[in-house]
Amino acid sequence: MVQLTQGPDAAVEGNPTADAHYEHPHPRKGFFTDTSICIGCKACEVACKEWNRNPVDSDYTLSNSSFDNSEGLGADTWRHVAFVEQDRQRVEEARESGRALVSLGMPTLRRAPGSVAGGADDAGAIRPSTRTGARSGPLDGPIDASLVGGLQAGPDMGGLDVLSSLGSAVDSSAVDITPPDTPEFRWLMSSDVCKHCTNAGCLDVCPTGALFRTEHGTVVVQDDVCNGCGTCVAGCPFGVIERRKDGIAQPKTDRSPAPGVHAEKPSKADKADKPKKNRNAGIAQKCTLCYDRMTDGQTPACAQACPTTSIRYGEREDMVASAQERVAQLHAQGRTEARLYGANPKDGVGGTGSVFLLLDEPEVYGLPPDPRVPTRDLPRMYARAGIAMAGMVAAAGLAFLGGGRR
Repeated sequence: MVQLTQGPDAAVEGNPTADAHYEHPHPRKGFFTDTSICIGCKACEVACKEWNRNPVDSDYTLSNSSFDNSEGLGADTWRHVAFVEQDRQRVEEARESGRALVSLGMPTLRRAPGSVAGGADDAGAIRPSTRTGARSGPLDGPIDASLVGGLQAGPDMGGLDVLSSLGSAVDSSAVDITPPDTPEFRWLMSSDVCKHCTNAGCLDVCPTGALFRTEHGTVVVQDDVCNGCGTCVAGCPFGVIERRKDGIAQPKTDRSPAPGVHAEKPSKADKADKPKKNRNAGIAQKCTLCYDRMTDGQTPACAQACPTTSIRYGEREDMVASAQERVAQLHAQGRTEARLYGANPKDGVGGTGSVFLLLDEPEVYGLPPDPRVPTRDLPRMYARAGIAMAGMVAAAGLAFLGGGRR
């Protein structure tokens, strides 16, 4: 428990694997999901299910609230692409809210190398800070071309089986990363995933040690250790982790491999009428960031299958830097609604391994605006409980000494 043993900032300054006491720590890995170029193809969802052998979670029909069919993250869906339609008024409101996040009323001037301060080349340019490296400047000025590089493209899908094309190469210069814009409305497509928090609530409250911190800084569930208690479900501030359904809640007559149950068909040797128990039924399940692929030096299936580079994978520091560059680029284009989510190490979970670029408030995407790990306040709670207990003992002692015999 990072926040209990080392304080909430201990793991933020370095790597959260320091608390796991690995002798040979690796750089922290993570995702950068750029929702501004997500096209909603759901290739990441399919690739995740194919690689991890996760069952279906719908009857392949549209939901009543969206063009989406899987509707959210869960035990069977570790990557989920949301569809949010917005009219022009909402787009303008999003841009105003984004402008308020960066307009702090403290104008600064940064002179480009070789130019005169206050000159024509200096005004309106977005350049890195000499102190922090952060990009800043007017939202409607030109952007330094050197800030936009380093974005790798995903492979060409080439067919319906998204995993069949993993490892193929594509020229990154051929990928258009300009967000589409329409005069009437826009779609917000967002591929959501487990955040792999620096201070992970699910990891803190697990009583069996089924959840562990990998050498890459991610959080993984050990299926053979989990007892299905569900404590981690309540401990996740994002509602990511869930126990896999096993059909026990339904009557025997309703236990079938229908959507929502996903039980396997009985074998020919099995004469029982009811289907077999689901794989990992009753066990907590969530994204592992393809830990089995990472240990072999491969890219996670969802990032490898993404055709637009909306999902990128690598060292978390590099992902945050790419995210900041992308935000600067969008701001320079006038898209002030662009903002980062999960990149702040001072938030309630110490920053997340999965960083997102959003085009509206987090609530629009179903994300908590201020996530907070449930165990963060335990030291304060223990201190207050100790003070209260000491007060009760002192009061009892005074009553005993001052009462005397009558």
